[in-house]
Amino acid sequence: MKYWMLLFALLWVSYGTGMARKTEKVVNNGIPWFDDRGEIVNAHGACIVEENGRYYLFGEYKSDKSNAFPGFSCYSSDDLVNWKFERVVLPMQSSGILGPDRVGERVKVMKCPSTGEYVMYMHADDMNYKDPHIGYATCSTIAGEYKLHGPLLYEGKPIRRWDMGTYQDTDGTGYLLLHGGIVYRLSKDYRTAEEKVVSGVGGSHGESPAMFKKDGTYFFLFSNLTSWEKNDNFYFTAPSVKGPWTRQGLFAPEGSLTYNSQTTFVFPLKCGEDTIPMFMGDRWSYPHQASAATYVWMPMQVDGTKLSIPEYWPSWDVDKLKPVNPLRKGKTVDLKKITFSKEADWKVEEGRISSNVKGSTLSIPFTGSCVAVMGETNCHSGYARMNILDKKGEKIYSSLVDFYSKANDHATRFKTPQLAEGEYTLVIEVTGISPTWTDKTKRIYGSDDCFVTITDIVKL
Repeated sequence: MKYWMLLFALLWVSYGTGMARKTEKVVNNGIPWFDDRGEIVNAHGACIVEENGRYYLFGEYKSDKSNAFPGFSCYSSDDLVNWKFERVVLPMQSSGILGPDRVGERVKVMKCPSTGEYVMYMHADDMNYKDPHIGYATCSTIAGEYKLHGPLLYEGKPIRRWDMGTYQDTDGTGYLLLHGGIVYRLSKDYRTAEEKVVSGVGGSHGESPAMFKKDGTYFFLFSNLTSWEKNDNFYFTAPSVKGPWTRQGLFAPEGSLTYNSQTTFVFPLKCGEDTIPMFMGDRWSYPHQASAATYVWMPMQVDGTKLSIPEYWPSWDVDKLKPVNPLRKGKTVDLKKITFSKEADWKVEEGRISSNVKGSTLSIPFTGSCVAVMGETNCHSGYARMNILDKKGEKIYSSLVDFYSKANDHATRFKTPQLAEGEYTLVIEVTGISPTWTDKTKRIYGSDDCFVTITDIVKL
């Protein structure tokens, strides 16, 4: 382990975790979250299972180097904010559908009422997305080591589809949701697909399916087909899983690109006597998903068949279901104290500091335990590297932050982990790397430059 990683881990264990537990129960969207080890929460394409008053988050344990499957992760929490890393519950296999140089995505877990075991489902594929399978694994405990059984079968044949999700109805019936609006009812033991309930909901353009029920109405959410790019997600409603399904339109303002996210799951959040559907979305950041991909979780409003997230809450209180400003008690750091590696590489105007020069840095000292970085994202931006140096100038933390978004946004981009009270220096580096990628048709997506734009740095 590198020196700075070891030092940071020690600082976090001795001080940071205790501090995190004393904070408000606030979900901070679009920034890295840190677990009990001080490492970035790495659980994408996720779902949440509630068990005995504790929440278990399952997701893709992404890499920054490749899209190949390294494993599925599990974290647990008692408040949806502070997460404990449990383990990689299903690692890469020696062979088979999740063997070396394979893709594993959209992991979903449900507890089977008839057997009491936990059943995990996933999309497995080759690196070119030309060998799709829906696979399943099981475990007797929620956060234990899952055993992969191979493809999920329907009428004795593997289900060979892509994006998938699951839904467990209030009567315990389990459903598999698939790209293109296909729904299978699972067998009583959840180990096979027993009936194709409906097909074609959302048409050929519906992926990343998610479903929930509220006041007797079923809601079926989809994303459009834009690869890792965000888009305006849409939804259908029906009186039963079998339909008839009616297209209702968007559930976030048009052009917001679902607040720069893609739906992955809707979690039934219990609030007193009511249950609130909580949207869980991914802000993908290809190719550096492990460091820079983040999450957007928001309570959804339901009025009959109308579903909406009327405004974006960068931060919100889980208990009160209200937006909050976590920087309200902070103090803006004097930007005049910034030191540039080369002043000519940075443009300073109207409260904005920006550069697209690879390797250019800005450094700002701070005394305390945490700072937040505000900035702008747009289609001309790329990755910044956030480094924290201690009093001796030793690097104790480093990670990437994505400043790209197709829809312009201004919000908190990064918040340091809680550190021991002391003297530090935050160094922000322009990496010169742009998030760019192609889909199956070789269409090019992503940024056209690598700008990093900072507007404020706030000491908390």
